Amino acid sequence: MLTFPVPTTREEKFNMMNEIKDRLLSKHGTKILAIGVYGSIGQDKDGPYSDIEMHVVLEDGVQLKGHEFIYHKFKIEIGMNQKKDIFKEAAEIDESWPIKAGAFVHITPLYDPTNLFEELRKMPYQASDAVFKVVMREFMIWEPYETVGKLRNNFMSGNFDYLTLGAKDLVWQTAKLIGLANRKFFTTRARTFEESLLMESRPAGYDELVRKVMAGTLEDKEYIYQLCEKLWTGLNEWFAELGIEYKVQELPF
Repeated sequence: MLTFPVPTTREEKFNMMNEIKDRLLSKHGTKILAIGVYGSIGQDKDGPYSDIEMHVVLEDGVQLKGHEFIYHKFKIEIGMNQKKDIFKEAAEIDESWPIKAGAFVHITPLYDPTNLFEELRKMPYQASDAVFKVVMREFMIWEPYETVGKLRNNFMSGNFDYLTLGAKDLVWQTAKLIGLANRKFFTTRARTFEESLLMESRPAGYDELVRKVMAGTLEDKEYIYQLCEKLWTGLNEWFAELGIEYKVQELPF
């Protein structure tokens, strides 16, 4: 077994992050408005093999290159963003909002003299319910609808090997929709399915299929296909309950 990635303690990670912070401030001074850590470390949920993910917020007009690299024991990602850009990104609502919003909410400051991160944490919640529903509608057309078409094509043609992949795709896409509908983001990608089952609004058919995916019990391909169809029905009923219509009656041009 390879000796890397290398396990590190939380103390070692913070020592490394503080070294990076001091080095950046020494080199760039007042061009830097704030430095913080996000991801599992920012949530105090890191493990021995967790990487270091850092926000460096720059003055507007200042451009510095971001970095992603392996250094000694550490995998390190440093995002360099002007204030206006990181605030714009934090406020953006798209299909990945349930996955990425936590990076702007759960931040442990390393250097933040003006409490900038307190202001940033509010941005993912600024959009209206109507905006979230528009994103859900567009994503339903873009991903789940196509996935179900592929599932049906492959089931009809006898290519059952695809069905497990299609089932995994469908539950992953549905988990994103669940996060959007509940306006809640997942703490980590690794806990997405687990946390989605705790959210109040979910489509019928989701729980049984996602538990199969989580357990890896996907051997009965025909049964898995039927569960996908059950979830697809549940998704459409759920959208109707939420007042989201994604099919049009006339050509849009």
